[in-house]
Amino acid sequence: MTVQTMLLALSEGFVTTLAIFAVTIIGSMPLGIFVYFGKVSRIAPIRWIVEIYISIIRGTPLMLQLMVVYFGPNLIFGVSLPSNWRFIAVAIAFIINYAAYFAEIYRSGFEAIPKGQYEAAEVLGYTKVQRFMKIIIPQMIRNTLPSITNELITLVKDTSLASIIGTMEMFTRAKQIAVAPHTPGMWAFVAAAVFYYVFNYIVAIIMAKLEKKFQY
Repeated sequence: MTVQTMLLALSEGFVTTLAIFAVTIIGSMPLGIFVYFGKVSRIAPIRWIVEIYISIIRGTPLMLQLMVVYFGPNLIFGVSLPSNWRFIAVAIAFIINYAAYFAEIYRSGFEAIPKGQYEAAEVLGYTKVQRFMKIIIPQMIRNTLPSITNELITLVKDTSLASIIGTMEMFTRAKQIAVAPHTPGMWAFVAAAVFYYVFNYIVAIIMAKLEKKFQY
């Protein structure tokens, strides 16, 4: 296998890695807001359910959660799964996992806002919706951006865990190349590491610009 062929195969796997990353962000960040509201709800059963959910997610490995989501429906309920269930299972497991962590990040961001900000907005005549959208949310975002950046960088690396259920992302491609005859061997992993690093570097740059934008 030539270097060009190896890079092409890794690029195909990177597309899947990028898809997992994008789907997880799109699904988990908004879901994390709802999880946060559930955790601070005045309705005790909702609050207890959310706390148990967060506890289980934070207390078990993402790899195990992937396996439960992928194998669970068939083993427990005996349902037949669609041909694209592998990627769907990855998306569900990642979204559920990261939503719990984002909820805790949001909680820290909201709690860091001084109570005087709420009182000042009320004195200025803002409605609850206006106060939340124009005063509270921007400050929460500013408070949580460093933590969100760390979480996104972790997500880039966690996409490699999808290989545990045979998802053809970049790390799986690298393993296939490394064990195939007449291949660059370990150089496939080196190339994959470069892909991950560049991806993380781009994420870090984008988030740094967002942090700068919100430092007003």
